[in-house]
Amino acid sequence: MSTGLILAIESSCDETAAALVERGARTRASVVASQIPTHARYGGVVPELASREHLRAVVPVVRAALAEAGVGFQDLDAIAVTSGPGLAGALLVGISYAKALAMAIEKPLIAINHLEGHIHAVLLHEREAALAARQPDPADEPALALVVSGGHTHLYLAQPANGAWRYKLVGRTLDDAAGEAYDKVAKLLGLGYPGGPWIDVLSRFGNAKAVPFTFAQIKTKLHLAGKAPRTKAARTAPIATLNPHFLFSFSGIKTAVLRHVELNGMRAAAEARAPLTLANPKPPQTREAALELCPQPVLDLVASFQHAVVGDLMKKTFAAAEALGAKRILVTGGVAANRELRERLTAEATRRGIRAAFPATALSTDNAAMIGAAAWPRFVAGEFAGPDLSADPALALGV
Repeated sequence: MSTGLILAIESSCDETAAALVERGARTRASVVASQIPTHARYGGVVPELASREHLRAVVPVVRAALAEAGVGFQDLDAIAVTSGPGLAGALLVGISYAKALAMAIEKPLIAINHLEGHIHAVLLHEREAALAARQPDPADEPALALVVSGGHTHLYLAQPANGAWRYKLVGRTLDDAAGEAYDKVAKLLGLGYPGGPWIDVLSRFGNAKAVPFTFAQIKTKLHLAGKAPRTKAARTAPIATLNPHFLFSFSGIKTAVLRHVELNGMRAAAEARAPLTLANPKPPQTREAALELCPQPVLDLVASFQHAVVGDLMKKTFAAAEALGAKRILVTGGVAANRELRERLTAEATRRGIRAAFPATALSTDNAAMIGAAAWPRFVAGEFAGPDLSADPALALGV
């Protein structure tokens, strides 16, 4: 008899996670071992250290998830694991463990794209809310999905098809992801890691219009027509196949912040601030505490940076929604936890008559519950991975 339980494992970057998800609609357990303290001193993820930490954590995390759900291996229907994109060594830890476990307990193995998992984080949140309120499932409707995190900034048209989901790439970043820009700007200003929460909190105490950051119009480069761009995640799609109005680029604003810092003599203060934020990993929550750490010009710079990034994300997302006739937007990934993005995008969506949905904060960052939710339609369809499954660091989603 099927229990509908899937054990999911996620190890694509710097979180080792395991979850038990029932029929893609109920999280029975979700455990995440974060590596933030390991990488904070470097201001970013160190791949070799990430792999080592995954090796230490994967077995304890799976055991903790099973214990939290009160089930054993015999109660499972399948094992799901992230196969890409991500860090090769980190992915291999999760895949190797999942393959060995599936073989040992004779359960099918399901490979999940990390980006698809993020989209299903919103769908899982909606399903759980509907179940709690005893309302119809709202999840199985077409939507425009904005996946925005430290490694990705992509727009997908997500459409249900015979119980499964199909994805069409609509837009993407040509260089840095939005979350990566947050981390690099935070490091430049001597703030803590990861940079997103720091900038989001400190921006409340600054003037968002103090520094007039702008985004230049992205034009299709003729010499790249029909070719994949020479950028990160280049396998995602050739530039020539995408509408330039739906393309993102965050390297320019990162450079603009650097120039502002240098022209206004903020470099020395930023270097002196870095040890303080490393010793105090949580951002200050009051204006007084923020001003003790950062002078007002830095708070204004932070607020202006975030205001510009959120504005660009909204501009491209709503342009795509209008062009595609989308009446529903899913925003997911680590940056989906951002307060300003949630507030401004929700307000604009309401004004336009579009439904906008975000995952719960715990489901915004990397977790295994989203992998388990994405695995359920594949389990029902019998889409199982073979023994030759391996990591694909540049795995693409959609066409």
